[in-house]
Amino acid sequence: MAQTRSVKEGILFGMGNPLLDISAEVSLDYIAKYGLEIDNAILAEDKHLPMYQELVKEHDVEYIAGGATQNSIRVAQWMLGTKLNPHSTSYLGCIGDDRFGVELAQRAREAGVYADYLVDPQVNTGTCACLITGRSRSLVANLAAANHYKKDHLMQPLNWARVEMAEYYYVSGFFLTVSPESMLTVADHAASNDKLFMTNLSAPFLSQFFKEPQMKVMPYVDILFGNETEAEAFSDSQGFATKDIKEIALKAANLPKVTKRPRVVIITQGKDPVIMVNNGVITEHLVPLVAPDDIVDTNGAGDAFVGGFLSQLVLGKPLDKCIAGGNYTASTIIQQSGCTFPAKPQFE
Repeated sequence: MAQTRSVKEGILFGMGNPLLDISAEVSLDYIAKYGLEIDNAILAEDKHLPMYQELVKEHDVEYIAGGATQNSIRVAQWMLGTKLNPHSTSYLGCIGDDRFGVELAQRAREAGVYADYLVDPQVNTGTCACLITGRSRSLVANLAAANHYKKDHLMQPLNWARVEMAEYYYVSGFFLTVSPESMLTVADHAASNDKLFMTNLSAPFLSQFFKEPQMKVMPYVDILFGNETEAEAFSDSQGFATKDIKEIALKAANLPKVTKRPRVVIITQGKDPVIMVNNGVITEHLVPLVAPDDIVDTNGAGDAFVGGFLSQLVLGKPLDKCIAGGNYTASTIIQQSGCTFPAKPQFE
């Protein structure tokens, strides 16, 4: 059955890159044509830009509200209940003054999220090409307007009020490429007020090419999410000299921290057990199996896991229950197209 407990308005705050996903089934040859890899996420380069119009013209595409943090916040709000707990989540980001931006805003608000977007009329709303090959995907994000977020928007009185009313904060690692100063401002507020700040390794390229801003934020991180591929890239960038996921998680948990609260690290591994480090203790959490024939598309699974986890965290549930919530939402989302979900959750 769905959640029935109420939580206060604005308890969970998110900030990130709002993108409209353009999802299409393509061949492996198409992936190779643009020099892409399956089950990977990158920022678009000039050579990728023709792909977006090409997909629309040559493929049967689906438009889905996306962006990693926005996905997670929408899923958390869905789990908490749109009617019972409206606006228990907040989200900030930057969109263009166009129909894609209007659609993104509408989807977020329909989900019960309090969303306030900086609107930049000079650039288009960001898009993400979600290239589906069988049950795998390759993501290519053209940030466009999302890349123009400014800290000034965060500091506007109504928006900063949402920061102050929150007790939990989630900003995916992708925002490191856009406004690390905004991330640090929110992270510092969380640390100074004994609140929880969380982020995600998000993609290997962040550890490889954005190590400096990543490590400026890391001391503030109370809960760090990631998958096994991202964990290995993080290990390489940190010189951990290991590919053992449990060891990487433990080393990440022990990195310097500005508060005394131990850092929790959670690494997902697809259908394999979720690895968690909490207070120096490593635990494994089984993932419910989904029949291969029931898997529609794995795009958004990681975002959905975080959203499910966060929904239980703000309800005060223990971490193993939070992981169960994450596994439920991830397994639900992979049976849908993109990061979409049924009308109501069925989770106890």
